[in-house]
Amino acid sequence: MRLVYADANGNVYDHPDCEALGRSGDMIVDLLEEELIPLPEGATLVSLPGTRAIYADPNTGDMKALQGEYTAVGALLPQGYTRLLLPAYAKKDKNAVLPLFGYTAVVWKDDGFHVAARQSDDPYKWNPRTCDPDELEAKVGKLLAQYPENRVYRHLSHCALEYECLTASNTFLGRWEGGVPVSYSCNAGCFGCISEQPDDSSFVAPQTRMNFKPNVDELVELMLEHLTTPESIISFGQGCEGEPSTQAPLIIEAIKRVRQKTDMGYINMNTNAGLTDHVRGIVDAGLNLIRVSTISALDDHYNAYYKPRGYTLANVEKSLKYAADKGVVTSINYLVFPGVSDREEEIEAMVGLAQRTGLKLIQLRNLNIDPESYLGIIPKPRGEILGMGQMIDIFRQELPDTAIGSYTHTPDSLRKKHLQMK
Repeated sequence: MRLVYADANGNVYDHPDCEALGRSGDMIVDLLEEELIPLPEGATLVSLPGTRAIYADPNTGDMKALQGEYTAVGALLPQGYTRLLLPAYAKKDKNAVLPLFGYTAVVWKDDGFHVAARQSDDPYKWNPRTCDPDELEAKVGKLLAQYPENRVYRHLSHCALEYECLTASNTFLGRWEGGVPVSYSCNAGCFGCISEQPDDSSFVAPQTRMNFKPNVDELVELMLEHLTTPESIISFGQGCEGEPSTQAPLIIEAIKRVRQKTDMGYINMNTNAGLTDHVRGIVDAGLNLIRVSTISALDDHYNAYYKPRGYTLANVEKSLKYAADKGVVTSINYLVFPGVSDREEEIEAMVGLAQRTGLKLIQLRNLNIDPESYLGIIPKPRGEILGMGQMIDIFRQELPDTAIGSYTHTPDSLRKKHLQMK
């Protein structure tokens, strides 16, 4: 397994005399053959600015840093793939911060790039190549002309065409899971928020949060336009907005009006679920699916990352339990990080949360963060680090009624996943 690195111009090379390594948390580790898969379609290789690649000398086994004007390289995986290890690197400036991406260890092996990852879902629907840019531009133009006063469509047109957000693109293409952002505020101050950072933050938010409050008519127009097939999903709570449940009255009224006109498709909400009373109202209005974002089922870790305002992890659990009891298909958007999520105490706590709430699906999402910054704010490990692959295996063994995936599923596709697991 050869080291992969990049020069100052972004050209990528493999080194015949340097053995590739990986990283788990803050530890440099050997790569195992069973951890590697060919670079998936839709993945992107990126250089890690201001870093030196760490490798093993094949003659002595010593760890060394690659000298010269070169940087470490990582892979950004498409949805459907869970990273098992980070790239092995050292920062030239310890205070420098990497852009907010989910870097995965990449090597050269058997005449091709390989990554330390495992496929956790069918990547087809979230492969960028399924989105034809010419068709998308035409559909954006058509819906903007059809609904010229709808500010939500205008906002999403920027997300689709500029950020190339697939959820926003789906809204215009009328397929699968589409987004309907509704909130400009949030009740959490997430350390790695991708849409809003405080003025003194060392991070740069890669997206712009919506800055207006939509009205019910705008939401209903968009929802009815999208909910036209049995597998259609329309989702509140996007990367370009705050916490959707802060706008519960809007969402409740929109769901009621939409369901008076059609029972087609599924209405989903991506949420931190901290506002339990608001979540109850939305569930009672006719919500079908709920995906709750979390990074841990341990209070100290959760609080360090989310910085919740006026709620606790106990509120999140109450929301999940209430939704499940009312027949809503519940899932978590689990932000995972090698060397942290695979700690013994983290796995045990997450299994307990899933069992207590009747969780139907764990969506594994690679956390987009600067590793050093993240590791600097969270608790130190209290038990053994078992590895990401073993973490997934434990979930499958201990949670036979909870599917493992990577994105939101309809009840029908969830049943198919359960059959595949058995």
